[in-house]
Amino acid sequence: MPVATLFFQLSAEFKSKCESKFQSKAKSQKLTLLTAMAATLVITSGCQSLKTANTSHQSGTMIQSQNSEQPKKLESFNITGKIGVTTPASDSSGAQGGSAFYAWGQENDRFAIELIGALGIGKTNIEYNGQTATLVSEKTGTLTADDPEELLQKATGWQAPISQMPYWISGSPAPSDSAPKLDAQNRLISSVNGEWTASFTYKGSDKRPSKISAVQPQGNKVVMTINH
Repeated sequence: MPVATLFFQLSAEFKSKCESKFQSKAKSQKLTLLTAMAATLVITSGCQSLKTANTSHQSGTMIQSQNSEQPKKLESFNITGKIGVTTPASDSSGAQGGSAFYAWGQENDRFAIELIGALGIGKTNIEYNGQTATLVSEKTGTLTADDPEELLQKATGWQAPISQMPYWISGSPAPSDSAPKLDAQNRLISSVNGEWTASFTYKGSDKRPSKISAVQPQGNKVVMTINH
């Protein structure tokens, strides 16, 4: 399936669920960005029971081997939500931030993302065919790059772990992650990828996260709410 056709699959659902919400709430609603999670990762021996809660930021059990009950990466999905990004303060300016509503369609390694109110660059479409990433926005025109992270930084100056997100959205650690931790329900609650530390929030007993927060020590932050 061509990547571009994913936008047509997303369009009706995205508009019906989100467009009216954007018009009535976009001006008054701001995404609250979570503070950086700096908890020390501890390898525990034995099982630790965690209290069932919507927010899963407690210490968990380090993954020692592949757990058959742990969610696998979804090969395809269509999700909507909101994403917020902040960058650290510099010598010339304070911390910068932006947010956008999104619709994301994934098919194996290919994806199409539509952003509205997109991080200061207007309505934006991002496509990745497994080899090349393309971004089209009202402000930047068409931009291309070898990977989505490079493309986003080129267009906006923001940093985000886009390549890891399909795994994290699925509730699964990315192959390049280190120190992933699970809660008592075998749900991923934290994982580390390079300089990014990600934490995961769930609704009730859901196996897929409803929110992902990723931070870097230097101050870059990404918060993503997810409607599966």
